[in-house]
Amino acid sequence: MAEEDGEPVRRPRDWALVELVRQDLELLAAADLEERIEALEGEIARTRVQLDRKLAGRAAADAFFVKRG
Repeated sequence: MAEEDGEPVRRPRDWALVELVRQDLELLAAADLEERIEALEGEIARTRVQLDRKLAGRAAADAFFVKRG
């Protein structure tokens, strides 16, 4: 109903991932599956970089605010 009213549709944060894992892989050709794997591996690498940044930032904050006795 929101789309008809001109309002943007609010989707859950990981809706794209949910839709991706629901896709029927049986319908894809071997070349399509290889492309999908490459794209997913790229996204995994991108996600790992971001995770490493977050963990490093957290470690830096923890080190800065460490309680000294």
